[in-house]
Amino acid sequence: MPAVLRVALPVPLPTLFDYLPASAGRADVGSRVLVPFGKGKAVGVVVEADVESAVGNARLKRVLKVLDDGPLLDAELMATLARAADYWLGAPGEAYANALPLALREDRPLPDLREEAWALTAAGQSALDAGSRRGGSRALLEALARGPVTAALLHELLPGWRDAARRLDEAGLIERTEISGAAPAPTSTPPELMPEQRQAVDTIAESLGQFQSFLLDGVTGSGKTEVYLALIEQVVAQGKQALLLVPEIGLAPQTVRRVRDRLGVAVEVLHSNLAEGDRARAWLRARSGEAKVILGTRSAVFTPLPHAGLIVVDEEHDGAYKQQEGFRYHARDLALLRARALDVPVVLGSATPSLESLANVQAGRYHALHLRARPGAIRAPQVRIVDMRAQRLEHGLSPALLAAVADTVARGEQALVFRNRRGYAPVLLCHACGWHAECPRCEHPMTLHAGRRQLICHHCDYTARLPAQCPACAAPDLKPQGQGTERLEEALAAQFPDVPVLRIDRETTRRRDAFEQLLESLHEDRPAILVGTQMLAKGHDLPNLTLVAIVGVDEGLHSVDFRASERLSQLVVQVAGRAGRARKPGRVLLQTHHPDHPLLRQLLAQGYAAAAATLLEERRSVQLPPYGHQVLLRAEAHQREHVDAFLADAAGALAGAPLQLAGPMPAPMPLRAGRHRGQLLIEAETRSALHTALRPWYRMLSTLPTARRVRWSLDVDPIDLY
Repeated sequence: MPAVLRVALPVPLPTLFDYLPASAGRADVGSRVLVPFGKGKAVGVVVEADVESAVGNARLKRVLKVLDDGPLLDAELMATLARAADYWLGAPGEAYANALPLALREDRPLPDLREEAWALTAAGQSALDAGSRRGGSRALLEALARGPVTAALLHELLPGWRDAARRLDEAGLIERTEISGAAPAPTSTPPELMPEQRQAVDTIAESLGQFQSFLLDGVTGSGKTEVYLALIEQVVAQGKQALLLVPEIGLAPQTVRRVRDRLGVAVEVLHSNLAEGDRARAWLRARSGEAKVILGTRSAVFTPLPHAGLIVVDEEHDGAYKQQEGFRYHARDLALLRARALDVPVVLGSATPSLESLANVQAGRYHALHLRARPGAIRAPQVRIVDMRAQRLEHGLSPALLAAVADTVARGEQALVFRNRRGYAPVLLCHACGWHAECPRCEHPMTLHAGRRQLICHHCDYTARLPAQCPACAAPDLKPQGQGTERLEEALAAQFPDVPVLRIDRETTRRRDAFEQLLESLHEDRPAILVGTQMLAKGHDLPNLTLVAIVGVDEGLHSVDFRASERLSQLVVQVAGRAGRARKPGRVLLQTHHPDHPLLRQLLAQGYAAAAATLLEERRSVQLPPYGHQVLLRAEAHQREHVDAFLADAAGALAGAPLQLAGPMPAPMPLRAGRHRGQLLIEAETRSALHTALRPWYRMLSTLPTARRVRWSLDVDPIDLY
């Protein structure tokens, strides 16, 4: 029987597909092929070559075209992806597809890797002199006024510049060119490392060339980034590659600047805000070994590293590293898998390490390194609880909080009022009859967005116009209840009319470059008030920010989610860490109705490490993660009975397995976007027991007759139970 190719296709099925080899061209393992699939065509990755098919050749279709001369994915990546698909019980085709940028998942030639650059034409110089262009077009002409600039640098200087480039190119005002890829010269000198930093660098450097997991546990402002930079410098000097992961796109530009200015090396960036061609070029430059430093968000963990030297995961505790749809991998854990396969050290950095990482330190799997001092003798911010009971509040803000903000701006400094809820108000209520605005597709309150005069469901994005009167009783006066960032912005602007009030949340940072521009405006030594969500909790340095006021912590104190206490502790510490990062001392106010809550008291009196130790002990006593292991089966359908039938069949198929089942039961949010939702939580004391029982069960699930009527997904190590 002639040998066939076994191909992974980007479909949510737990199987590979057999094809006859193409009429022309040899397909190696790791190369892409174009194949007939269903009524159309699909691009897949060859996982095995020269194997015998389980079905007769007469039933097999032939590969239409081999897209690569050799493997696009190397042996290490192929093996790591197979292990990842097995661990996260993912469809293998979705795992392999995740490893490729979108532009490489299509039947198109590979993009040109020469360094792209843009220059002014004579007409462009005339347009600049005449001042005939405005906005982004003018900014781009000005950026090119001193000579050609690379696309990589333009991404940094003018995020979102591509639209302007298209217009100016069509008008003949700029032209594409190529310049030699000379490395930029270093422009900053490294600071003298403190003893703890030096010890961390030396300890990790001893492991270069072999696998070892390090947890760099450093208080906010302790200089973790300087440790990363010193290590990356050593790796690059050895001709090796370093991969640095950050949780948010917003952190990428400032980190790129720091790396390039310090080391004088080009930094390839991989994240979802890039044009697909740019992303593919960065990925291919890493694959060729040309790119020495690769910086990216979650999906950058799949970057090829033929000359790997080091992997760093910054803010390793951050939930953004967990993929929440499709192939539900966790980038931090996948970074560990890759580091082991590549035989390089991996550094996980955080001021508030996840309980999983702290448990791994306790078990001896990670080597912990501590940074307890802040450079330059910067004092840790003072934290004070504001008791909201029996206080007269202004839009949810206490007199003590408002007085502290007034005091801060009067000194010419900046204050951050943190509220992890966007919009104007979370509920719109009729006081006459009790009606409230509810999403018809989710049966959840809709959030009022006053600026857009809309009600928006934050679960399914359903929108409705703001009613002029109560739809139930026609009363004219509908009242917003609670405070979102938009309402706080309005209240603070009214209270402090002479001080700029900037709101930073998903609404105000929709444009590609909006977040960067807002942060740039805060680097000046002028008073300002920021109102923001957790976008601002990440590692941004704002030297003139000396007061952080946290409102709305009480929701996290009384949540049904067992992870809520860990998340709240991390958020409080991370947000507090924005205050007083330069020479000026910082203050933190924590506004709560529960000033005596044991978690808050311990957090403030003894710090995050003590609070985390208590939370770990609580988890151990009831065998919750990281001491127990969970897999969540979610299902949704337009009819509740279809969800119930599928979950009952799925649970029945596990009868007799050494597992604990919770459910089937409705999801914490039983209706979302018009679809009924249910779940089955599967638990075991050991990972091996869980996976041994679930591997065959997972492959069987899609064959259940009831599976055809539902959308279902498996989530291994879920980080939320919604």
